[in-house]
Amino acid sequence: MPRSHTRLARIATLDGPRWVTIENERLYTLAGSPYDRWEQGAEIGSLAAASLLAPAAPSKIICVGRNYPAHAAEHSAEVPSEPLLFFKPPSSLIGPGDPITLTPQSSRVEHEAELALVIGRRCRRVTPEKAWQAVLGITCANDVTARDLQRQDKLWTRAKGFDTFCPLGPWIVTGVTEQDAADLQVTCRVNGEIRQQGRTSEMVFSPAQLIAYISSIMTLKPGDLLLTGTPAGVGPLAAGDTVEVEIETVGVLHNPVRDSEEDA
Repeated sequence: MPRSHTRLARIATLDGPRWVTIENERLYTLAGSPYDRWEQGAEIGSLAAASLLAPAAPSKIICVGRNYPAHAAEHSAEVPSEPLLFFKPPSSLIGPGDPITLTPQSSRVEHEAELALVIGRRCRRVTPEKAWQAVLGITCANDVTARDLQRQDKLWTRAKGFDTFCPLGPWIVTGVTEQDAADLQVTCRVNGEIRQQGRTSEMVFSPAQLIAYISSIMTLKPGDLLLTGTPAGVGPLAAGDTVEVEIETVGVLHNPVRDSEEDA
C-alpha cells in the first residue's frame, strides 16, 4: 500500500467501538476524530486478533442504481439520464465477518459488489470539481438485495433494507485521489468463484459527479456512505455461502450467509 494511504478501522472493545489505524498488520490508537485532526498513538495489538466493525456509523446510506451499463443491460433496464438514487437504512449495516441473514420474505437474495465512499466533511451544493475534497476515504460494500421483492414492490425500500443487507469494510483507505478512484477493479466472489468483475472507469456517473448531484439535494455529513453502483454479474446467495467483495487498493470484505431460521 502506498505511503500516502492510511487504513482506518473501527474495532470492538470492552468500552465500545474504537477507531484505530493499521500499519504492518498492527493496530495503533487514533487520537482525535477520523473526520477532523487526529494523530496515531500507541500500538495496542495485532490486526489478526481484532474484532473489526463496519468502518462507519452513517446518518444515511445513499446508493446509486444502474451506474454500470452492463448491469443495467443484464436487467433489461435503461441507463438513467440522471443518477438513480435510493437509501439503505443504517440498521442494515454489518461489518466484516458478520453473517448476512436471509429473509423468509424473499426467495431470491443477491449480492452486489460496490465501491463505497465515506464522507469526511459536511458538504452541501458542492461542485464536481471540489467534490472529492469531501471524501475521507473508500471501502468495500455489498448492496445485498432481495431481487424478487425489488421487482414486485417497484419501490426498493424493502428489497434493500433488511437487517444485515449492507456489509461494509474491512477498513477505510484514506489518501486515495480522485484519479485513483476513477479506475479500480471491483470483484465479487461466492465460495471462491468469481461472480462479478468490473472497473470503476465503467461508471456512467463518476464519484465526484455523484457527490455533487447528491449534495444538491441533501446535506452530506461526516460518516455518511455513498454506494456507487455495481458491475454486471449479480447473482443469488444461499445459506452456507461465503461472499467476498474485493476493491483494488482496499482489500477484501468477506461475510458468511445464513438462513433466517438460524436467527430465531
